[in-house]
Parts: sequence; C-alpha cells; structure tokens
Amino acid sequence: MQSTTGHSIKKRTKTNDVFLTPLALAKKHIEMIEYDESDVWYDPFKNSGNYYNNFPNENKEWSEILEDKDFFTFEKDVDIICSNPPYSMINKVLEKSIELQPKIISYLIGMGNLTTRRIEYMNENGYGLKKIRMLKVHDWYGMSFIVHFEKDCENCIEIDRKIYHTDK
Repeated sequence: MQSTTGHSIKKRTKTNDVFLTPLALAKKHIEMIEYDESDVWYDPFKNSGNYYNNFPNENKEWSEILEDKDFFTFEKDVDIICSNPPYSMINKVLEKSIELQPKIISYLIGMGNLTTRRIEYMNENGYGLKKIRMLKVHDWYGMSFIVHFEKDCENCIEIDRKIYHTDK
C-alpha cells in the first residue's frame, strides 16, 4: 500500500527517538500556554533548545540526556512543563511529569500516543486535557498533537467508554 503522506516508516532515516521540533512549531506551542511572569518553565528534553531558548521569561530549567542531565532524576519545583518528549517512553514521561506536580504539562506527541487510557491516567492524577491542537510536521510519520494538561481542570473532550455495536 502506498503512503498518502509521501513517506513511510520503512524509509525513515532516523532509527532512534530524536526528532527536532521545528522552531516555528516550538514557538506556536509556547504561545498556547497562559502563564504568570513568576512561573518556572521546564524543558525536560532540551536538545536543540527550540523550546528552552524561547520560553517567555528567565525562570526556566532544562534537562537533556545527551548533556548528562536526565529528566527522570530531575527534582526541582516547576510550574510549566513544555517539550517534545521521546514517544517511545511516553508512559514513563507522563508518570515523571505528574510526580513533579506542575500547574501545566504540555507536550508535542504523535497521534498514536494520545490514547483514552493516557487521558484517563492524567485525569486520575488531577490533570484535565484543556487544549489540543492537531498538526503535521514534514518528514514525521502521521499527524501530531500538542496536548495541554492543566491541574484541576476539566477535559475539553468527553470520553465515552461504551462499546457500540452495529444493528443487525
């Protein structure tokens, strides 16, 4: 079957989980977030710095495994987490993000990573899905989402767990 997106996973030149966020997209993502001047921003997967370098204030922290600063050992207080995490570790990323207890957790993720179970997990831990933006990045497989979870917030979507069957 021919891909309608012009590429396929088989032709992917990157075998790992490192995909740099286009600068314009990182800026658009940051612009989606309502914040206070005193908020501490955190980019747990800094890499090129397209997020970190464009946070709107100097109250900011970062981690980057390639620079020996591991997100999974980070313990500082932050208000906003905003980044493009490794999709292959999304469950572990969400768990650690919740552990840090920020007001906002906002990630750029692949469409296949936004599951009902993950939204429910965030809800169970006090975070509602406040905003979602669907987008396409050239050379990335499929569509992507910016998901914006906020502490003590209602979901912007409804989840219906009932299984419907076709009429016979």
